[in-house]
Amino acid sequence: MSDSKITFSRRNFIRTSSLASGGLLIGFNLFNSCKPNAKAPVDLADLDYKDFNAYIKIAENGAVTIFSPNPEIGQGVKTAMPMLIAEELDVAWSNVNVVQGDLDTVHFQRQVAGGSQSIRLGWEPLRQTGATARQMLVNAAAARWGVDASSCKTKEGVITNAKGETLGYGEVVTEAAALEVPENVTVKDPKDFTIIGTDAVNVDIDKIITGKPLFGLDYKAEGMVYAAVVRPPAFGKILVSFDASEAKASNNVIDVIEFDNKIAVLAKDTWSAFKAKKTIKAEWKTDTELESTEDHDKILKDLLQDKEAKVLREDGNVAIAFAEADKILERTYEAPFLPHNCMEPMNFYANVTADKIHLVGPIQTPQRTAKVIASNLGRNEEEVHLEMTRMGGGFGRRLYGDFAIEAASIANLAKKPIKVVYSREDDMTAGIYRPASKYKIKASIKNGEITGYHLREAAVNGNMYGLIPNFFPAGAIANYKVDAANYQSKITTGAWRAPYTNFLAFAEQSFFDELADELKVDRVQMRLDLLQKVKGTTDEEIQYSPERLGNVIKLAVEKSNWGKTPDTIYQGFSAYYCHNSHVAEVADVEVVNGLPVVKKVTCVIDCGIVVNPIGAENQAQGGVIDGIGHAMYGDFAFNKGVPSSKNFDTYRLIRMKEAPVVETHFVENTLAPTGLGEPTLPPAGAAVANALKAVTGHRFTQQPFTKNPEHLRVQNKEIIG
Repeated sequence: MSDSKITFSRRNFIRTSSLASGGLLIGFNLFNSCKPNAKAPVDLADLDYKDFNAYIKIAENGAVTIFSPNPEIGQGVKTAMPMLIAEELDVAWSNVNVVQGDLDTVHFQRQVAGGSQSIRLGWEPLRQTGATARQMLVNAAAARWGVDASSCKTKEGVITNAKGETLGYGEVVTEAAALEVPENVTVKDPKDFTIIGTDAVNVDIDKIITGKPLFGLDYKAEGMVYAAVVRPPAFGKILVSFDASEAKASNNVIDVIEFDNKIAVLAKDTWSAFKAKKTIKAEWKTDTELESTEDHDKILKDLLQDKEAKVLREDGNVAIAFAEADKILERTYEAPFLPHNCMEPMNFYANVTADKIHLVGPIQTPQRTAKVIASNLGRNEEEVHLEMTRMGGGFGRRLYGDFAIEAASIANLAKKPIKVVYSREDDMTAGIYRPASKYKIKASIKNGEITGYHLREAAVNGNMYGLIPNFFPAGAIANYKVDAANYQSKITTGAWRAPYTNFLAFAEQSFFDELADELKVDRVQMRLDLLQKVKGTTDEEIQYSPERLGNVIKLAVEKSNWGKTPDTIYQGFSAYYCHNSHVAEVADVEVVNGLPVVKKVTCVIDCGIVVNPIGAENQAQGGVIDGIGHAMYGDFAFNKGVPSSKNFDTYRLIRMKEAPVVETHFVENTLAPTGLGEPTLPPAGAAVANALKAVTGHRFTQQPFTKNPEHLRVQNKEIIG
């Protein structure tokens, strides 16, 4: 057991002693001590346990159900978060049943899937939940035996006293429910973990591979009808009028409804709704300027040159450093808009009645979405009941509940339970996009040293969030400045997997390779030397650990056989910190039929304790492949407000045969877990770009790399002898 005691209020818990089948029900406020308005412990007579979202249910037969609170978008929290509880509860993982919790705004906070923060923020509270339940069960057994609780031990749901007598959790669960909740509990020392750190198969895997209902698209309810929505054909257009006579005459069509500058077609099935939608003759007019990518490019380039920009961090004096430099290296890096393209298109169910607003579907921000819907419909938030389904991808797109808001608005007008379903074309043309952005990076060199560094960002609709300017190389260069400017556009933009860093890492890590070439020094050693300057820093704004970043770099060099591969393998290196984790990657590129092919990526991660290794490896691999695919192929543009692509016939994704082998290594330590859903994506593009430079001689500054196919041609090398 750990020496540290955990203290919290009894008000953090909700428990009952009279479950229908007998047993104990415990809930814990995950991320804060209980909210001021949280209820004290109550009996089941006053409590429907389904109204809570993160707790333990133990039946008299010993069966354990753990409710997982956060949305599951494939990042594995529905498996990993209950593992934390089960570890401290000390039950056999094979005997645990995991159930997705519903939204509960009264007792819990941050039921969000975003920012790779679920495990990091749940690490202590969820373990406390399990440890407290375990202690209550032990106390009940000790009282029955008339012994001191400290003399009892637990293992896999069984309590044993000093005499060797045993009681199963189910045998004492009713007595435990009547006891006081202990003020202090002891959590396990990592060396005693039996569940955390072991492979646990995805708890939904059987349902996923057998096609059982899990996802939003699977959800059905009695009396439900389907809605397909006609949306403006371009950003900047508004609805004037429409003729829906043909649609209304179509088979299985129930109604056509105008709402919020859109038109909804209600039908008995999706196919009928999609077909009828195409027959609607709508007239639109231009309300605001119709924007094009060509215009955005010019605007962003101008912003990079502007004297005025918002300073996000400034150390020393970069102006003096540049004025005194022997040489200045400057590069501009460019990234396009990108759609999210989740495998499961957007969808949501809504039924608005006088009593409640019932919502079901895939959403990364259930609380925020429920709040907006309640406000839009003039209802109290307490009237909203939102159930979360598993999501077929999110990547930030499902942070924005526009599709759920549509469903609620239509259901309110139709007075029917409805389900909005997007087609792929809807998903790609009416989406929330990664903002187009450009980065200009300048570095000054004096006497063979980097003396100044200036990063300027120009982006559509927003700029990098506040912590990013404090990532590497902040603190490593005396004269360091990060500033930003943005252009406000009508095109809807938002978070896209690893916001901003998904492209910034490529820009900065490509630039560092160029700096190393300019200085004629080893590119890896240059990074390590810069990190050495940060060690021992007292700057509390610095986000990364120079020691941990240095360690993943060294391990990546070792595991990738960096610099020691055959001449036919060209390597590229990258290292980056984001979402509280440190990652280094090495890409191996070979020439196949005259073209460079990414064959392998060695990925080293320090994300603290790895809760579920098999799930963590899947996340790491997915992030790397996602990063490579979009850096190589992802392109999206607008012409007079109209998206350039509507489906996968014109939007290029990485193909299965193009996915490299991803060899993943985790740094072993006993530090608390950090993010993993996003950190492996940002460095991937730079590792590949740096390898492509080695094989083609071309330096890529614009994504996607295939935008300049001539740069992907491998130069013929002179054969001697």
